[in-house]
Amino acid sequence: MDMNKLNEYTKKQEEICIKNDYVSPIVFQEYGVNRGLRDENGKGVLTGLTHISDIVSSHTVNGKKEACDGQLWYRGYRVENLIHDLKEDEYGYEKIAYLLLMGQLPDKEQEKEFTKLLGQCRTLPTNFTRDVIMKAPSEDIMNSMTKSILTLASYDENVKDTSISNVLRQCIQLIAEFPLLAIYGYNAYNHYEKYGSMFIHHPDPNLSTAENILMMLRPDKKYTKTEAKVLDTALILHMEHGGGNNSTFTTRVVTSSGSDTYATISAAMCSLKGPKHGGANFKVMEMIEDIKNHVSDTSDPDQIKTYLEKIVDKEAFDHKGLIYGMGHAVYSISDPRERVFKSYVVELAKEKGREKDLMLYENIENTAPEIIARKRKIYKGVSPNVDFYSGFVYEMLGIPQELYTAMFAIARIVGWSAHRIEELICMDKIIRPAYMSIMEKKEN
Repeated sequence: MDMNKLNEYTKKQEEICIKNDYVSPIVFQEYGVNRGLRDENGKGVLTGLTHISDIVSSHTVNGKKEACDGQLWYRGYRVENLIHDLKEDEYGYEKIAYLLLMGQLPDKEQEKEFTKLLGQCRTLPTNFTRDVIMKAPSEDIMNSMTKSILTLASYDENVKDTSISNVLRQCIQLIAEFPLLAIYGYNAYNHYEKYGSMFIHHPDPNLSTAENILMMLRPDKKYTKTEAKVLDTALILHMEHGGGNNSTFTTRVVTSSGSDTYATISAAMCSLKGPKHGGANFKVMEMIEDIKNHVSDTSDPDQIKTYLEKIVDKEAFDHKGLIYGMGHAVYSISDPRERVFKSYVVELAKEKGREKDLMLYENIENTAPEIIARKRKIYKGVSPNVDFYSGFVYEMLGIPQELYTAMFAIARIVGWSAHRIEELICMDKIIRPAYMSIMEKKEN
C-alpha cells in the first residue's frame, strides 16, 4: 500500500467528516446535554456510588456552597494522615494498596503476608521479556505495557473467570508486574531505538515497590533512602482519585460489560495515556524547559510573571493559553496531594542541589493563580495540582520522560483494581448512557 496515497485521500476527506459530524455547542445546550458528563459549573453527573475514596473541595455554610481546602480520602482515611503515620524509614505503597483493595488497614501480620505475596508475584512468565516486551519496542511505553497486559491473558488459564477471588488474584499479579512491564519496556526501547546499553535487573522480593523501581531502572542498582521515600509517596498519592476520573470510569464501564481483567485494565491504560489525563506532568516539564529558554533570570518573579502572562495570552509556549500543573477539575483552593508532596519535593531538591530549579517552580506557583484568575476570569480559585511537581521529582530521580505516565499507571492500577472489584460486587448492569440522534433523515 502506498502510504502517501492513503494520507492524501484521508486528508482530502477530513473536511467532509468535520462538516457532517459537527454539532454546535448551542445545540448541546438546547437539549440539556452535559458534555463530558459535567454540568456548566464543571460538576460531574452522578453515575455511581463507592466506598473506595472521596474528594472534597467544598462545604456548605448557612445553606451556601463554599470552596475549601481540598481533601482526598482513602477508605475513610485522609491521605495525608496515612502518609504522615508512616515511620521515617517505612514505605507505605504496599500497606495502602491493601487498604484500597480490601477496604481496611492491615494488621502487622496481614501487611507482612500481603507484601510478601506481592514480592513473590513480581515475576513474568518464562521468556516473556524476550518474546513479548523486546519485540517491536516503542517510545510509547503505555502502548508497550498495554500490549504486554493483553498478552499476559494468554498465560492465564482462568482468564474469563470473574469471581471476586479470581479477579483479586489477577489484580494482585498485575499490581506486582506493572513495574517490570514499564521498566523492561523502556529498557528495550532505549536499547533498540536509542542505542543505549541493555540491562535487565531482576526484582528483589525483599524490597518495596519504590525501591525495586529505582533498582531495576539504574545500571548500578543504587538509590538513596530519600529517593525511595519520595517515590513511594508519589505512588501513594497517585493510587486513587475517585470513580469519576476518566481511566477509573473506563474501568467501571468495561467491567460492567462482563469483560475480563486484562481487557479492562488495558482499556484503563488507553484512557490514562491521554495528555488530558495521565500525560499532564510531561506537559509541565515541557513548559518549564520553555520558560528556562525564554526567561533570562528564573529567580526573578517579575520576569516569570511577564512570561506566564504571554503563555496565558497564547503568545508563548504551545499557544494553548494553559499554565500546566495549575488548576484542577475538582479542587479550587488546594490539591491535598500537592500539599503533602511539596515537603518531599523540597527535601529531594536539597539532596540533589536543585534549589534554583525549585525556586522557579515556587515562583510559578505563587504567580500563576492571580494571572489565571484575572485573565481567564476563573474565580473559584486556582492552585497547583499534584502533576505540577511530579515531573520535577521524576526528573530528579533520573526517571526518563518516556516513563512519566507509566509511573502514574504503576500507582493507579491499585485504584482501578479496587473499582473493578466493587463494580463486580455491587452492580449487575451494563453502563449504557443515552445519546440523542439529531440526524437529518432523508426520504428516498
